Amino acid sequence: MTAEPAHLAAVRESYDTVAADYLRLVVPPERMDPVSRAMLAAFAELVRESGGGEVADLGCGPGRVTAYLDGLGLSAFGVDVSGEMIALARRAYPRLRFTVGSMAALDVADASLGGILAWYSIHHTPPEQLPQLFAEFARVLAPDGHLLLGGHVGDAQLRPATGYGHPVSYASHLVPADRLVALLEQAGFTVTTRLEQPHPQKVDRSYVCLLARLGTVGHRPAD
Repeated sequence: MTAEPAHLAAVRESYDTVAADYLRLVVPPERMDPVSRAMLAAFAELVRESGGGEVADLGCGPGRVTAYLDGLGLSAFGVDVSGEMIALARRAYPRLRFTVGSMAALDVADASLGGILAWYSIHHTPPEQLPQLFAEFARVLAPDGHLLLGGHVGDAQLRPATGYGHPVSYASHLVPADRLVALLEQAGFTVTTRLEQPHPQKVDRSYVCLLARLGTVGHRPAD
């Protein structure tokens, strides 16, 4: 049996500890900034226009964004490494499917998903493991399937002592946006939209949303 990566155990233990306060402190999708909500809506429309199919919300936490995608007309389910987060999600949204698991080793058939959302959830993955993570995303997406990746970008490794009012043991890895784009392209994705917003307090980091499609995207027709 393969040993669990140390970073994954730290993420599980930390988010099991903070789950209830995370739910209390993190704004729900309805209160996100307009740009983030617009990117989620664009992702949902792209998936629907491409024929739909199931959408995996990877690192779904307490399930609020999964439910938001459901409200946008997607057949969405959630995956998270934290059992406590999944328990919160199942209680709040019993109609939806939530599974405890790692986004790097999904219990999902090849080429079976219409979309993947990784919303502020890949930053705990060590940078050297991102190629394998994005290869897993590519494995489970159907041809021309869509990915929306949102998160913090920069060039730093953060090891906070506390998070959401509790001791935590995870690390957060801030990777430059250009590096994320390059790694996605190496995994077979074409990044179709890149939107970056400055952090309101910290000049060394920003927020990015990357919309990508598996495979080569043709040119728009001429006007």
